[in-house]
Amino acid sequence: MSSILDKSPRLKYEVEQVAEVAGYLWEKGWAERNGGNITVNITDAVTDEIRELSSISAPVPIGVTLPELCGCWFFCKGNNRRMRDLARWPMDNGSVIRITDDCAHYEIMADNPVKPTSELPSHLSVHAWLLRNGSPYRASLHTHPIQLVAMSHNAEYLKNDVLSRLLWSMIPETKAFCPRGLGIVPYMLPSSVELANATIDVLADDYDVVMWEKHGVFAVGPDIMEAFDMVDTLNKSAIIFRDAMAMGFVPDGMSDSQMSELSTVFRLPK
Repeated sequence: MSSILDKSPRLKYEVEQVAEVAGYLWEKGWAERNGGNITVNITDAVTDEIRELSSISAPVPIGVTLPELCGCWFFCKGNNRRMRDLARWPMDNGSVIRITDDCAHYEIMADNPVKPTSELPSHLSVHAWLLRNGSPYRASLHTHPIQLVAMSHNAEYLKNDVLSRLLWSMIPETKAFCPRGLGIVPYMLPSSVELANATIDVLADDYDVVMWEKHGVFAVGPDIMEAFDMVDTLNKSAIIFRDAMAMGFVPDGMSDSQMSELSTVFRLPK
């Protein structure tokens, strides 16, 4: 059976990246059952041949009107689908959708009528904000990294940039690959409009990764692999901190002068 992926090598590559990341999330224990979501703006990978395809669903209300997304295409994890299944069979557990011209509905375009994630309105709201602000970022990721979530249960770490500073100090790569640190959103009801709006507010403060207290993280990046890498790097620092504490001592961490030197040499935000 022909797939939409056969009509665009670039689209095939984008979906294969999503499948690869979904596998990593499952292997790391960050995606229990159907936990987590991925949404990628694939508009630039859609060929003229694909644009001529007919939808395989009736228009579905998004719940919000997003003018920036008029005619945009997305690949999304399916509703109530597991990351481990998305990794193995991405087109059976994900949806290719197009935002209709009224900017308030989507249509499923391929390969199967898999309903996209229930968190679609919040993910699309973030993508609309990215486009509105001229961002090159096209991917969003929500997942449950174990050690980072554990640290969010300590109120001290939820103070402004306390956790960023601690995680940066564990290993130079964290400052290098996640120079904007980790934004914080206090606990809010999962999938709520309030959580989506709060996340956008924190992203607007120049963060790429946002911690949802006692829940997980939300990351944006130029592609899904970059979004994953930032979360993976931050969580590696959390593991280093945890392991040092388990050995019976509080890790010193890099000093402010050492991190400042790193920022200067590698031209990172300070």
